[in-house]
Amino acid sequence: MKKMIFIYNPNAGKGALKSGLSDILDIFVKADYEIVIYPTQRYKDAYQKVKHLPDGYDLVVCSGGDGTLDEVVTGMMKRKERIPIGYIPTGTTNDFANSLHIPKNRLEAADTAVNGKLFHCDVGRFNKGIFVYIAAFGLFTDVAYQTKQEVKNVLGHLAYVLEGAKRIFNIPSYKIKVTYDEGVIEDKFIFGMVTNSKSVGGFRGMVGKEVVFDDGKFEVTLIKMPKNPLELNEIIAALLVEQVNTNHMYTFRTGAIRFESEEEIPWTLDGEFGGEHDQVEIENLQQQLQIMVPAEELSALTANPDLVCISDEEI
Repeated sequence: MKKMIFIYNPNAGKGALKSGLSDILDIFVKADYEIVIYPTQRYKDAYQKVKHLPDGYDLVVCSGGDGTLDEVVTGMMKRKERIPIGYIPTGTTNDFANSLHIPKNRLEAADTAVNGKLFHCDVGRFNKGIFVYIAAFGLFTDVAYQTKQEVKNVLGHLAYVLEGAKRIFNIPSYKIKVTYDEGVIEDKFIFGMVTNSKSVGGFRGMVGKEVVFDDGKFEVTLIKMPKNPLELNEIIAALLVEQVNTNHMYTFRTGAIRFESEEEIPWTLDGEFGGEHDQVEIENLQQQLQIMVPAEELSALTANPDLVCISDEEI
């Protein structure tokens, strides 16, 4: 019998998992797993549990929001021996799960965690830390996570833009030197993000349209400080129609990037506070995260759909 640890955040999604916990465990048992169950008790609890997990486990399944997933992945990346991760999303945004087409239905997600296919996905190194799908600074960094879900449901992408626009002249710009695979940029920015996701804060279309999750590249978006209200309007207009305005934005793809600023800048990693830094080095750790995805979605996620058999292994 295979062995699994099931780590879940009992507070995620207002405790939404509790009512279906028995059915989820039944799916795991029917997949021939012996299960250790661990509800998290505090911040960074999942990280510590995975980092110090004894040998002998075949699979880690976690349930919670993006923050719980971030803790589990970070803990796994700190281990010498890494094992696959299954994910049952129960948070409010679940960006990464949406991008990987992991089902929103909890029972379907549980089935994917034990009966899906193994995908070797890119993950990010941020200085000495780890992030799963986004590292960001500036104006819009916390907007998506503070905008109420009911407002998102009504206004969609527009809610994200308007909430950020309300504070645009109250947010400082940062003079930053950006060094990446293709060159160097020096400018003043109000916002920047390095992503490996098709949605940010529950909104789709904020990053590149053709995102591939195992190609060793991040999508980078940097928005320059507007010099006047006209430029501000042009930036907002571009965001509203989800298009790049090259007069006010830089967008590119890179495997590594370095940010150097005159002052310490607050960063957000996967929706959680990532500290304040005046120097940041980000590297794409290509295909170093092992995560379970629906079998039918595997070829759509990889840069080499003709070679999915390489990742198409059973646990």
